[in-house]
Amino acid sequence: MRILAPLTLLPLLLQVFAQERPQGASSERFSYQSDVARLRKIVIESLYSHRDVFLRELVSNANDAIEKWRVVSLGEGIVDPNPLNITLTLVPAVNNKPGKLVITDTGIGMTPEELTKNLGTLAKSGTSEFLAKAEAEKVQGKDADANLIGQFGLGFYSSFLVADEVYVSSVAPATKENPNPAQHVFYSASDAQDFDVYPDPRGKTLEHGTEITLILKEDATEYLEEQKIRDLVMKHSAFSTAYPIYLWSTKTKETPLEPGDPGYVDPETVKAEIKEEEPEEKKSEDADEDEVVIEDAPKKDDTPVVTPPKMKNVMYKEWDHLNNQPPIWMKDPKNVTEAEMNEFYMATFKDPNHPIAYHHFKGDTGSGTSFRALIFIPPDLPKDYWASPKPSTDSIRLFVKRVFITNDLGEAALPKWISWLRAIIDADDLPLNVSRETLQTTKFMAQAKAVVIKRFIQLMTRIAAEHPDKYARMMKQGFGPILKLGAIESQKDRNKLAGVLKFNSNLRDDVTLDDYVEKRKKGQEQVFFLAGAGENKESLSKSVHVEKLTARGYEVLFLTDPMDELLVQALKTWKEFKLQDVAKEGLQFGDEDEEAEEKKMLEEQTEEYKPLITFLKDLAKEKEVVTDVVISSRLVSSPCAIVADTFGYSGNMQKIMMAQHHKDDNHQSIVTEWARKQRKLEINPKSPLIAGMLSKVKVLYDIEEGEEKDKELQDELEEIANIMMDGALVRSGFEVPDTIGFFDRVDRVLRRSLGVSETAQPEVTVKPAPEQEETEEKIVEAKEKRAKSLPDMDAPEDLNNIIVTDDLPFDPSKAVDVEIDDAGSGKVGLVQDIPTGADWDDEGHKRLQEMLKNFDGDKKTEKHDEL
Repeated sequence: MRILAPLTLLPLLLQVFAQERPQGASSERFSYQSDVARLRKIVIESLYSHRDVFLRELVSNANDAIEKWRVVSLGEGIVDPNPLNITLTLVPAVNNKPGKLVITDTGIGMTPEELTKNLGTLAKSGTSEFLAKAEAEKVQGKDADANLIGQFGLGFYSSFLVADEVYVSSVAPATKENPNPAQHVFYSASDAQDFDVYPDPRGKTLEHGTEITLILKEDATEYLEEQKIRDLVMKHSAFSTAYPIYLWSTKTKETPLEPGDPGYVDPETVKAEIKEEEPEEKKSEDADEDEVVIEDAPKKDDTPVVTPPKMKNVMYKEWDHLNNQPPIWMKDPKNVTEAEMNEFYMATFKDPNHPIAYHHFKGDTGSGTSFRALIFIPPDLPKDYWASPKPSTDSIRLFVKRVFITNDLGEAALPKWISWLRAIIDADDLPLNVSRETLQTTKFMAQAKAVVIKRFIQLMTRIAAEHPDKYARMMKQGFGPILKLGAIESQKDRNKLAGVLKFNSNLRDDVTLDDYVEKRKKGQEQVFFLAGAGENKESLSKSVHVEKLTARGYEVLFLTDPMDELLVQALKTWKEFKLQDVAKEGLQFGDEDEEAEEKKMLEEQTEEYKPLITFLKDLAKEKEVVTDVVISSRLVSSPCAIVADTFGYSGNMQKIMMAQHHKDDNHQSIVTEWARKQRKLEINPKSPLIAGMLSKVKVLYDIEEGEEKDKELQDELEEIANIMMDGALVRSGFEVPDTIGFFDRVDRVLRRSLGVSETAQPEVTVKPAPEQEETEEKIVEAKEKRAKSLPDMDAPEDLNNIIVTDDLPFDPSKAVDVEIDDAGSGKVGLVQDIPTGADWDDEGHKRLQEMLKNFDGDKKTEKHDEL
C-alpha cells in the first residue's frame, strides 16, 4: 500500500482538533446574514433527501479548491512540491467526547476575509428570490426541490446534516503581498445564529489548503466506520476528482512473536532441546565387524527442521487510496484495453465475471448537451428479470462532470426489455436541483435513453456479424427472447432489433431475415416460417407443413421460441415481403400463374374426390374439428393435415395460450373460441390411404334408390376417418379434443387387425389393500375419544341434539355406547368395532330404549329397531 507523504500528513494527525479556540483567546464574532440562516435551516430540514450526500459535497468542494490552486500555480509559474490530494481521518468518540471526521485538502485555501465571505454570506444575485420561492413552495406543501437551480454553492452547509459543530481551518498560499499568511479557523454550531473567525491556536499546520473538522451528532456515529466512508466515496466521489482521496485506515498483519509476548519461545532453546532428544546410533553387538551391509534405504536428511515461529496479529495505520480506479470513460477509447475495461466493470458493478461486450462512446442529445457513456452487456441476466413485470430503474448511473448524481431515473429509466443493461452516462452539464440529487427535467434523460438504445442495437449488430461465438453465448444465456420482447414492445426500434435476430431453417443455421430475403427463390414474395415452441430443428423438419416446400428447395425458418410467433405477428412483413406461416392457409410459392397444368389438375382432383370430401365434411361438422375439407397443394407423402385459417390460431399459438392460463372475459372467450376452430382439413389425393378411402366411400354411396347404406361399412369408414383426423391434429401441432376416444378407436383397429374380439376383457385379479389391524387398546382409545366429543345429556329430550339419519349406513359391527352415571346423566354415540350381540345389562338396555323413543320420527331408522 502506498504511503502518502508521511512527513507532511502525520503531523496533522498529531494536531487534529487543536484548533478549538482556547479560553480567553482573541476571536472575532459575526452574525449570519438572514438569508444564510434561512438557507441553513432549509438545508438541514428539507433540501437533501439523504444525509449521506454531505461527504460528496465536501469532497467536491475540496476538488474545486485543488483545481483552482493548480490553475493559479501554473499561471504564475509557481512550483509546488507538496502533493495535491484530499485526506479523510476518523477519530472515534473517547471519554464522552463526540467522534470527529476530518476532511483536508491541499487546495488554494482561504484568508480570514474569504472565510467570512464564503461561509458566512451569500452573493446577492437571485439569492433572496430563491429562498423566498423555496420557502413558499414548502409552505404550500409542494416539492421545493423540483424547480431549483444548483448554482448557489450550498455544499458546505450540508455539513450540518451530520455535525453539531464545524471547524474550518484554512490558510491561503503565500503571495508577494503576504509572503507569510496566517492560518485561521471558522467555527459555527448547527443551531447558532452567528460564527467565529480566529487565528488557529496550533499555528500554521497547513502549507496551503483547508481542513474541515465535523463534530458528529450522536445519531451520526455510523460515519466513523471506515467501511461506511469507503462506500460513500466509491458511490459518489470515486470518479469526481482527478486527485487522490486517502483514508487513514486501520490494517492488520501477522508478525512473529517477540521476546516478552505471551507464548514466545526462544528459537535457540528449541534447537538445543531437539539436539538433546536425538538418539545416538547404537552398534549391534552381534554384527560382524568384517561384514559388509548394503542397504537400498535413502540416506538420512541431516537438514535441520526449521520450526515456523508463532505469529500474532498487529494493528497498524496507513493511508489507503480510495479512488485508485480512474474515470475510464474520460479516456480515449483507443487507449483503453479490454482488460482495463473488464476490471472497471467488475469493480464498479460488483460482478465477479467479465461483461460479454461493451461500448465506449461520446454522444450528443441534439439539444446542446454532450456526454460520454459506457454500456456493458452483463454476463448473465438478473435472476429476477422475468419474475417482475416492472423494469429496473437503477440500470443507468448518471454523473455530471464525474460527480455521481443518481441511479434511480424513475420514468426516464430504460424500458423493461433492456433494463438489465449496465450503463454510465457522464454529462458535461445538466440543470440539477440545489441538492444535486435529481434533474430538474427528464428531457435530457429521454434523449440520452434513446442514444443508449441506439448504441446498444449497433453493438448487437456488430456482435452478430463479427463475433458469432459471443452472439451464440448470449442466445444460450437467454438474451434472445429479450431482444424479441424489445422488437414487440418498441415500434420505433422493431425492425432494427428484428434484423439482429438469427434463426435456423430447413436448409441452414443462423439465418437473419436479410439473409433469407437475399437467398429467396425466383418469384417468391413470402418469407416462409413454421413456429413450434420448445421443439428443435429435427422435429420441425419432419412436419407435414414443410413437405412440399422442402421438396421444392424453398427455405423455411423454424421459430422455436415462445416469443417468435408474437414477434412475426408484430412485424407482419419484412422489407415488403409477407411473413407467411406455412401452418396456415394462404401459402403461395410465387409461380402459381406459370403452373396452369397443376392448377387444372387440382380442379380435377377436387371433382374426383368430391364424395370423400362430402363424407369428411359431414363427419367433421359433427365433431366441430374443422370448418372445411379441401384438396391440398402442400402435402407430398402425408395423407392429410390440419391447416389454420388466416385469422385462426395455429397449433403453436394454441399451446402458448393454454400455457398462460389466461382467463378471458366473455367477449374475448367468444373470439378465442372462434379463432381456435378456424381450421381446415387438407387431404393428399396422391396418398394411397386417401385413395383407398375414396373407393370405400364410393361403394358406400353406390346404392339403388330406396336402398339403405351398408351400416357396417359406414361405421368402419367413420372410425377410420376419426382416427385420420385425430392423427392429422397431432401431426399438425394441435391437441386431440378427446384423447380417450382416440385411443379407444386405435385399440379397436388393432384388435381387428390381430383377429382379437373387440369385446374381450382382460382377466383382472386385484389383491385388495390390507385392512388396518385394530388392537383392543385402539378400540378403547377410540371409545374414549368419541365419549369426550359428545355433550352431557341430563334429559331424554337432549337426544334430539344427536343426529342419526339414513345417510349413515347401519353397520352391525357398530353400536350405541351409553354411559349413565348415578344422577341419570349420560352420553350416547356410535362406537366402532363393538362386537355384535354384546351383552347389555337390563338397566342400560331399558335406558337406551327410553332415549331412542325421544328421537323425532324423521330421524328414526331401522337402526333403532336393530338396537
